[in-house]
Amino acid sequence: MKRLGIAEALREAIAEEMRRDERVFCIGEDIGIPGGWGGAFTVTLGLEKEFPDRMINTPISEAGFTGVAMGAAMMGLRPIADMQYADFLFCAMDQMANQVAKMRYMSGGKISIPLVMRGPVGVTGRGAQHAQMMEPYFLPLPGVKIVAPSTAYDAKGLLKAAVRDDNPVLIFEHKLLYGSKGPRVESGAFDASSDIPDDDYIVPLGKGIVRREGSDVTIIATLLMMHRSLEAAAILEKDGISAEVIDPRSLVPFDWDLVKGSAAKTGRVITVEESPRRGGVGSEIAAVLAEDMIDFLVAPVKRIAAPDTPAPFSPPMEKYYVPDAPRIAQAARDLMAIS
Repeated sequence: MKRLGIAEALREAIAEEMRRDERVFCIGEDIGIPGGWGGAFTVTLGLEKEFPDRMINTPISEAGFTGVAMGAAMMGLRPIADMQYADFLFCAMDQMANQVAKMRYMSGGKISIPLVMRGPVGVTGRGAQHAQMMEPYFLPLPGVKIVAPSTAYDAKGLLKAAVRDDNPVLIFEHKLLYGSKGPRVESGAFDASSDIPDDDYIVPLGKGIVRREGSDVTIIATLLMMHRSLEAAAILEKDGISAEVIDPRSLVPFDWDLVKGSAAKTGRVITVEESPRRGGVGSEIAAVLAEDMIDFLVAPVKRIAAPDTPAPFSPPMEKYYVPDAPRIAQAARDLMAIS
């Protein structure tokens, strides 16, 4: 065992998969510059020393290197593409939505696209164009899988599972959870480090986890919001309210059995996300629970999310914009008042 942060765990996962399978390579902007940062957040730091021919630095052209990665995947390689900020996926949206996501379907299953696309998300003082949570944009897109790790253990295991999957997988990583050292330490970062086994392991796509067991209310959250939900659960415990915190880990496929089982137990559900409320991940969860679990719910599903505005640049406004533990805890108290 060793203790690693998410950036370190991802780096270790990439190195292990490249050693295991010579078809695996990395592609992106500034991911393997000698003396550089290893991408925007140090995830690929130093990998060019061991894999000089498999760390491909590209021009600043997201559509370009996404197309290159897709073509390589179609021809049997297994690329890990690095989007410096997940917001820049919009620059490659035609490639992702009309090509990567649809090629296996359009070929009748004859062509597979084993492409992993990594993208940092989250509000971190960088303004509206470098702060978006991209999960809601891709959630309704058939043909891609989506994972969102909140711990270093899950980050490593999910990335390794994604590399071995024959479908395109988007991995969204929160910038405040990387735990990077040196020049990329983020203000307001959370400790998402984990004990990482020395042996090979994966975290299966589509399997959520109960982070904290409870009996009164279910809180569903990923990434940074999972950690804030755990903080809220600790606050609620002092009020005599037992909150169960579920981390789906994978949004597509989604562990509906786990979520529905918890909803049936508690009868009260809160979804928490950093993206705007309208059309968010919480909306889909709430809709499915309303359709399938109405007989078990004693209160409407409560969605906690950011306002329906772009992320602000002002630090005080940014603090107001992102949901925090007291806000989550108050939502649980409000639900408990409904009988």
